[in-house]
Amino acid sequence: MDELTKSSNIAIAGMKAQSQRLRVISENLANADSTAQTPDGLPYRRKVVTFKNELDRATGINAVKVDKVRGDSADFQRRYDPKHPAADRDGYILSPNVNPLIELMDMREAQRSYEANMNVINTSRSLLSRTVEMLR
Repeated sequence: MDELTKSSNIAIAGMKAQSQRLRVISENLANADSTAQTPDGLPYRRKVVTFKNELDRATGINAVKVDKVRGDSADFQRRYDPKHPAADRDGYILSPNVNPLIELMDMREAQRSYEANMNVINTSRSLLSRTVEMLR
């Protein structure tokens, strides 16, 4: 039974990490069209989640955790819009470095990983329940 509990704890850690990743992706999508309000200002910078394995000494399991949420160093896009308040003297504004298609693909990947971890928990719960029934 101990192994079933460990597998559930690993899956729960994976779900927490993917949940955080989904929140960051949602923030990126929500700000995909955000621009600066002044010519010298910067637009929204895409955020990226990195993961790490971390040993939980209490349970003895390696579980995934969010390591960092950092800004993506990719260049901002330049767009010609001379009437925008943030336009430079040549009429260009900087747009966020968020590509909605990439964000949607990342979101789908995070959702699938979340679902896979949920299936591990459900299977572990079912096996644990069957084991208890057999012991009766």
